[in-house]
Amino acid sequence: MTTTSWIILILSVLIIFYLWSNYKKKQRFIKFKEYLINHWGKPKTDKYFNFFSIKQYFENNSHKNKAFHLISNSTVNDLDLEEVFKFIDRTSSKIGQQFLYYKLRTISPKEQLESFSLLTELFKTDSKLRLKTQLQLSKLNTPNNYDFEALVNDKPLEKPSYYKYVYALTFAAILFIFLSFYKAVFILPLILIFAVNSVIHLKNKQNVTYYNSAIFQFIKSLKVGTSLAQEQKITQHFKDTSFLSALKKIKLKTEFISFDNKMDDPIASILWFFIELIKIQFNIGTLLFYSFINSITNEKENLDKLFQFIGKIDSAIAIASVKSGELTTCKPQFVTDKLLSVKEIIHPLVKNCVLNSLELEHKSLLLTGSNMSGKTTFIRSIALNTLFAQSFDFAFAKEFTLPFLKLYSSIKIADELINDTSYYLKEVLTIKELINASNNSTPNLFVLDEIFKGTNTVERISGGKAILSYLNNENNFVLVSTHDIELTDLLKEQQFDLYHFTETIQDEKLHFDHKLKQGKLKTRNAIKILELHNYPKEIIEDARKVEKDVFL
Repeated sequence: MTTTSWIILILSVLIIFYLWSNYKKKQRFIKFKEYLINHWGKPKTDKYFNFFSIKQYFENNSHKNKAFHLISNSTVNDLDLEEVFKFIDRTSSKIGQQFLYYKLRTISPKEQLESFSLLTELFKTDSKLRLKTQLQLSKLNTPNNYDFEALVNDKPLEKPSYYKYVYALTFAAILFIFLSFYKAVFILPLILIFAVNSVIHLKNKQNVTYYNSAIFQFIKSLKVGTSLAQEQKITQHFKDTSFLSALKKIKLKTEFISFDNKMDDPIASILWFFIELIKIQFNIGTLLFYSFINSITNEKENLDKLFQFIGKIDSAIAIASVKSGELTTCKPQFVTDKLLSVKEIIHPLVKNCVLNSLELEHKSLLLTGSNMSGKTTFIRSIALNTLFAQSFDFAFAKEFTLPFLKLYSSIKIADELINDTSYYLKEVLTIKELINASNNSTPNLFVLDEIFKGTNTVERISGGKAILSYLNNENNFVLVSTHDIELTDLLKEQQFDLYHFTETIQDEKLHFDHKLKQGKLKTRNAIKILELHNYPKEIIEDARKVEKDVFL
């Protein structure tokens, strides 16, 4: 084959490869677009959630200091919030995912809730804008996109002790280069300087490598943020987007720094070999890196604004998707009176959840019920929807009325063997936190399940009564579920409304309707469950005799 034939063949292969790659790219785009359309209003199909990375923005940002209330780790556990997060997370970017988690656990002042609600309604009603925005946000959906948060919240990197010599070495390198034109002997100190600068360069590369992913994600995020800011329908929901212009000023530095790590590629190393030598000789990489660190430090606030800009948009789309799903949602009504009223409330993770309603006016709730009847699920439903109402301005209910309040819980208690903490002591410490919070002027919602079940019956009932009465002051709501029927007589005159769940026995099987009923529970099922599961007859008879002689 002639040279011309080879050139034509190579060009043909390259063109075919380009056309094939472009075709596959378009096919992936069409498929992803169809996925977004078909999965609107539905949970993600992802099975793995990297909560270590998802939590980082919540754990590291300083906005928590200005929050109305933070949801504690114990309440996260009590309400199974990680499972709940998997259900509501319909975000398209990792930044959006981190921000949504932050927003779930950070209740901002009520005044900020309406702006987020309006943005959510925009994406719920404008499907064309929503899809266009989701496609932009999806460019930030690789695992490395979690790293941008480090630029926002990490403490600035301090300059190393040797940095003060970098300028002197750079000046010396320039000087000896000029002197070497006059006398070759000056090449020797130049080589020595190069050796010292090589060590500095290699040490600095470790810092560059650490920041490289975060820098690259910043560049991508800035491009996406700039694109989103071109949509007037979106920007009218934000007071200021000038942070984009400020961040573009440091974009050139960041692109240069992020590309530096590509020198590890063998092909790139050959191409950039001479440039790398120049960078080493004059400490260009080190000087530019710490100049970049200074710029990042000065622009922390604007970096955070970019993060929140993208995160808020993506979170609003996620909540719009939740509100467009099969489950009924409503806009909560916030009142100043001591009124908690819910109509047809459900728990979003319970399939075919039975609708229940409740109204507490200047009262709290004492809920009794049989095992497996739904007591804990119901009080969790109210707590969870209270959180949705105050974080996202919606609830899974037909109607939901409540004051703007702080949420505390004591539901799941576990022994801490490592810290040598017993179940009872752990419960004492948890409830002490609720007692301390009850003295604040802000209204609180306290949700408790089986208070003091780690101790004996007499002290459990007497201690429980005293604590529940104390928590139920004029500002607070207490929702407590219990098996201790004795508490109903002790608390019915203490501004507690009595409700219960119960069951029926059909064909030798327990049947639960999971419907909330007013009044005191009058049935028991623990021994009956033993009987239905074929426990020996003598055990059943003995248990019933003790029940009759001692407790009835």
